Amino acid sequence: MLGAGLFLACNKKTEPAFERPPPAVAVVQAASQDVPVYIDAVAKIAAREVVSIQPQVSGRIAQIHFTDGAELRAGQLLFTLDARPYQAQLDQADASLAQADAALALAEANFSRVENVSDARAVARQEYDAKKSAVAAARAQLAHSRAARESARLNLEYCSIHSPIAGRAGQRSVDAGNIVSVNGGALLVIQNLDPVYVDFFLSESELGAVQRQLAKGELRVEVRLPEDPSDARVGKLTFVDNAVQEGSGTIKLRATLANRDRRFWPGRFAKVRLILAMRNDAVLVPAEAAQESAKGPFVYVIKSDATAELRPIKLGQRHDDKIVVEQGVKAGERIVVKGQMGVMPGGKVRIIDTAASGSAPAPATSGAGK
Repeated sequence: MLGAGLFLACNKKTEPAFERPPPAVAVVQAASQDVPVYIDAVAKIAAREVVSIQPQVSGRIAQIHFTDGAELRAGQLLFTLDARPYQAQLDQADASLAQADAALALAEANFSRVENVSDARAVARQEYDAKKSAVAAARAQLAHSRAARESARLNLEYCSIHSPIAGRAGQRSVDAGNIVSVNGGALLVIQNLDPVYVDFFLSESELGAVQRQLAKGELRVEVRLPEDPSDARVGKLTFVDNAVQEGSGTIKLRATLANRDRRFWPGRFAKVRLILAMRNDAVLVPAEAAQESAKGPFVYVIKSDATAELRPIKLGQRHDDKIVVEQGVKAGERIVVKGQMGVMPGGKVRIIDTAASGSAPAPATSGAGK
């Protein structure tokens, strides 16, 4: 029995060990291109001009000449007040002016008679002074009447209220027939929507970089609405406040943006990207390629013998679906973008078609969203 068991053991075939196939990975070449150096911030849109329409005389609104929300021209008639009381005041002022003019003519004639008397002894000094004083008083009264007429004319003119700027009308606060008064509140608010201001804040630590670049020339900004981050509109930085705000440690900046299509509305929030400079020949990889470890970010670089190398990297700013690698990767090196979980440093990998996997990133642009 023992011999038989030994015979069977010697004739048993040994099964070959199972070999694990190399993991499949998708790769893409690190790209080299020019990219912007930027600062991102949250901004608020503001109208370039805001005018509150208030009456300069009191009266009843006789007619309204626009509709709420209309686009207004500079000088366009908005409201007409009942002008009859002010027309009567102007007529009265005209009559007073004519009366003062006639009084001056009489005073001058009377003074001329005593002034031209050849014998000075024939006219008493008191009479001479009285007639001379009457001329001066008549001239003063005429000047007063002229000023009163001009005031009455202005009041009549104020009965027609015009738009001082071109812009969009808001909702009016009065209707025809309402009585309005001076300092009684705004009748309407008009805002100029083209161009618009883009107001945002940066930290004081970022101010130095902005100042250095402004010394070289104007800076451009890219503004995006939250619901459409891929479509940026380009404007320029036009204002930097003269002081850092206490407490918050931030400083206000303002960009000016064309808005003919009224796409940007006052009061809305937007994303703004302040472009400081362009970085030439930056190395970019897909953002999904970068992995994190206890020692920092890294990527897997595939060498010519199809082995994977774990490469520590230093990351820079993100551009759309790509990210700048400041150190650790050279342009043209193959970077793993999918399948990192199965890769072992130094181990073999099986490369699949990156384009077919759909992981190849689109080229980064200077106007890409974060």
